[in-house]
Amino acid sequence: MAVELAGGVRVSDMSEGQPLVHGTLSVWQRIGRASGAQAISLRVMEFAPGRSPAVRNDDCDQIGYFLARSADDFDGGDRRTDGVERTDGIDQSNQLPAARFLLDGKHYPIEGDIGVYLKPSAVFAVDNPGPDSIVLITSLCPDPDQPPSFVEIASPAASTSGLEPAPIVRLSDRPSQTTADRWYRVLVDEAVGSHQVTQFVGSIPPGRAPDHFHQYEEVLFILRGEGRMWAGETRTPIAAGSCIYLPRGQVHCVENTGQGELRVLGVFYPAGSPSVRYET
Repeated sequence: MAVELAGGVRVSDMSEGQPLVHGTLSVWQRIGRASGAQAISLRVMEFAPGRSPAVRNDDCDQIGYFLARSADDFDGGDRRTDGVERTDGIDQSNQLPAARFLLDGKHYPIEGDIGVYLKPSAVFAVDNPGPDSIVLITSLCPDPDQPPSFVEIASPAASTSGLEPAPIVRLSDRPSQTTADRWYRVLVDEAVGSHQVTQFVGSIPPGRAPDHFHQYEEVLFILRGEGRMWAGETRTPIAAGSCIYLPRGQVHCVENTGQGELRVLGVFYPAGSPSVRYET
């Protein structure tokens, strides 16, 4: 069940409740105007094996992130025991099966830990050979506050000047930036066409940083680790698969209560730098 903290901060699990199911696609609407957000949303889209239905983006920017693991690996905690070495944020086991992301008539191979930018009215689908599901975490800004729009087939590729940036960004290709004892990598920003929204992946070491706030609205998805989400004096546990909404200006803090890193996927609107924060 979703937990409400001080100031409208909201924490829920990625797959609680009943999803919208259409063909091989299941969609959980975790955050949006209907749950108290002003202009940002967060959806969990799970693609079972097979060719998914095509989805047309609304009149907004949509920012996505393909997880390196299937939904079964997110059960309220990080169950990985593969011994893979992770250096500076890169998981060396991020190859998914030969799946394809179909976007406006073009095909892109799907790997884990990649960000994608979907411009307004873009049409996309996933061709998943299986055997596991593929999970895409997406944010729409501004939130259209309506279910996904399904269409029969993906649109043919539109002609471009050849200067349009690629809409796919690998985490491993982005430079690592540090703030104090933390690192982050920006995936989607104006460099790939999104002038309104910023997407990043960041790492939080064990412990609790000072309380702070931002001048933007933000959603977080916990990729790895465990901890607590603080809003003022209120708190709740978080773990891999937790979905978090942070209103603009709300004092908050993410605490890492584990022994290793706590890794987060963040999207905020309007766009800016993840390093900018205001301590109380």
